[in-house]
Amino acid sequence: MLYVSILVELLRSRPALAVWLAALAQALLWTLVPTFFYAGPPGDLPLTLGIGHEFQLGSYLGPPLAFWLAELAYDLAGRHLFGVYALSQVCVVITYWAVFQLGRSIAGPQHAALAVLLMAGIAAFTVPTPDFGPVILAMPLWALTLLHYWRAVGEGKRAYWLPLAIEAGLLLMTTYVGLVLLALLVIFTLANEHARRALKSYDPLIAAGVAVLAAVPHLIWLVGSGGGLLHVPGGLRTPSAVLGSFVGWLRLIGLILAAHAGLLVLVGLVAGWPWPRRDPAPVIVRHPVDPFARQFVYFFALIPPFAGTLLAVIIGLSGPVGGIAPLIILSGLAVVVASGESITLTRQHVLIAAWFGLLLVPPVMAAASVLALPWLNVDLRVGQPAGAIARFFSESFQRRTGAPLQIVTGEPRIAALVALAAPSRPSLFFDAAPSLSPWVSLDAVKAKGAILVWPSTDTAGAPPAALKQRFPNLVAEVPRAFERRVQGRLPLLRIGWGVIRPQ
Repeated sequence: MLYVSILVELLRSRPALAVWLAALAQALLWTLVPTFFYAGPPGDLPLTLGIGHEFQLGSYLGPPLAFWLAELAYDLAGRHLFGVYALSQVCVVITYWAVFQLGRSIAGPQHAALAVLLMAGIAAFTVPTPDFGPVILAMPLWALTLLHYWRAVGEGKRAYWLPLAIEAGLLLMTTYVGLVLLALLVIFTLANEHARRALKSYDPLIAAGVAVLAAVPHLIWLVGSGGGLLHVPGGLRTPSAVLGSFVGWLRLIGLILAAHAGLLVLVGLVAGWPWPRRDPAPVIVRHPVDPFARQFVYFFALIPPFAGTLLAVIIGLSGPVGGIAPLIILSGLAVVVASGESITLTRQHVLIAAWFGLLLVPPVMAAASVLALPWLNVDLRVGQPAGAIARFFSESFQRRTGAPLQIVTGEPRIAALVALAAPSRPSLFFDAAPSLSPWVSLDAVKAKGAILVWPSTDTAGAPPAALKQRFPNLVAEVPRAFERRVQGRLPLLRIGWGVIRPQ
């Protein structure tokens, strides 16, 4: 007798509900875990907020949209990182919804739901979603662009050219990797006979104009700054560099394949690995996929990772251009399309357990690492007490000068923590490369004063030689030691500091 799990029955009868439950469960976990377990922001989030606080049209990290949204979310949440964590998960949920809508149009709702559920096997290893930035924001914009391109070109619905143009413009305002997607859309349209029919109307030209118009402010900044895209590629200059670039490209391809580890586990279980079973199993059936739809899915599942890794090697980046996550959004849908018109869910109980493991294990491990790794003498950035650090230095500056702290500089990570959590929200200044923070000048540092911070390993707290050279009149204060929320066997976090008094 065939027994069907209630979760499989939900997938067959209410696929949209299954997708929403999976997406919201993941979003809830990755919002609550960093909110309650992280004492400090993860990854580059302090720098993201430090740059976003200035609301510039661009920075050395690229277009500004992700930085603006991070700052707005932080302020709307009462200057609590919960808002930024929630914003990250909104991006993930929108990405899942867009892939589901695209898959439903191509392969039917049940197989589209399977494609989204397979994405959990990718997100578990490639999307550090609490660390909001351009990579996270690019995911939903990339997915929505593909969805509305399909609506406009694949289904011939002209009304979708406008949202396609807006999303393409927003993607260009988020990350330069948006140029890769737009170039691939142009190549696919010109190379495919079915897609070329869309060129018979003026809609694509109007959409291109709207997309460029949305990105004009950053383009103006880009031309004026002389940075960003003006970086000269230098990965293939000599024969030895050619060989090194090829090896580097193979390494990046390996990273892309490793990112699919969870997906491969789920696919292997469905296919009968490691031992085949012939027991009766539920079957998920779909209608045949149109050849043009199949070409669309395969092209945008396979070519973006290839292009992103190749471009990264050419310009000398250590990882794929734009990060891994946006490039592999359609991997799950490509697997489902390639699996045929019927998918048999063999060993459904093991399969469900494996999927829940991919959903639950990463956030549980993230929480457990915060509690356990300090006892193994492993220092985590998220264990740094950002609130206590910022409060001490902002209060110290105000007591000594009688003015609120307006500028903080020194070691970028520590300075960014102070800029993030200090009540006055001071500006972040990169003293080693002032051109990276054009919103603050050395004259402003002298006029308004500043706090300088750096990591210290002793009680003397002498500033680094480079910092002392840039600020020869700096008098180092006694280093301040901070205790982490989970101290474990780690030494106290000791930070050297000094005050530049306003003139």
